[in-house]
Amino acid sequence: MADRTDTAPVAPTPTSRLARLRDSDLWYSFRAHPSAMFAAGLLVVLALTALAAPWITPQNPYDLAALELWNSEIPPIWSPQGQWPFVLGTDVQGRDIFSAILYGSRISLIIGFASVILALTVGLSLGLIAGYFGGWIDNVIMRVGDVLLSMPFILIAILISAIATASLPTGLKSALAAPILIVAIAVPSWVQYARTVRASAMVERKKEYVQAARLIRVKSWRIMLHHILPNTLTPIMVAATLNFGLAILSEATLSFLGVGMPADQPSLGTLIRIGNQYLFSGLWWIVVFPAIQLCLIVLSVNMIGDWLRDALNPKLN
Repeated sequence: MADRTDTAPVAPTPTSRLARLRDSDLWYSFRAHPSAMFAAGLLVVLALTALAAPWITPQNPYDLAALELWNSEIPPIWSPQGQWPFVLGTDVQGRDIFSAILYGSRISLIIGFASVILALTVGLSLGLIAGYFGGWIDNVIMRVGDVLLSMPFILIAILISAIATASLPTGLKSALAAPILIVAIAVPSWVQYARTVRASAMVERKKEYVQAARLIRVKSWRIMLHHILPNTLTPIMVAATLNFGLAILSEATLSFLGVGMPADQPSLGTLIRIGNQYLFSGLWWIVVFPAIQLCLIVLSVNMIGDWLRDALNPKLN
């Protein structure tokens, strides 16, 4: 008789996260959406150039010692009076507009991203607590949220920014301008996340797997973080993406109104505010180019958010 050899079943090779992402429906939807790919590429280019500003710009616009008044009010390079290396011209202080735009974009992107992360963290935490425990805890959290929603978003941000700035010593106002803006934008923004997570948590807490976890005495924070939270992330991802663009616009609005970033650390909103003063003096490039940069950033973020909302909507798949 011939020898009989038993072969053990071969275990499937584990796939990496990158491979799973490549094979996912979300990645297929992204590749099939030209506007989303264009917006993502544009946002990556804008973000990378902003982060690499110290290495690709001819001037540090925050260094007042590097500004020369005889280089002021130079028009863009394609104008007859244009000069190299001031590709987009200079302002009335001799600040290179191209350099100021890239440095300002970096500030706007960082403030927008940080404010979304802060609002998301607070909103997720309070929404999970309110939806899981209910009762008077839910009432207190939601009533505070209702009070914030009853006031205009920009008014709350202005009040927080103005009060915080007025209460600080003169030497700290410039150093803490960015953290104050982050808090001012995040405070009225967390309510949307909290209400969304609360609604999902109220549904999930009644399901069998949560009841079973309670029966075996799993701690409440573990149930909220490991069981309920993953089932609420889909709408939160869409809201966070769209609110990222709104946060950048809010920062620009506050800076334009004079309660945001100072003139020695100009963001895109500050540059637009400064350039608006000289718009009718013929120095149009001081305000036009920062405004275009702001529009491109917000447009790309909103296009990505619209695609993500459609891609994660089960009714459209």
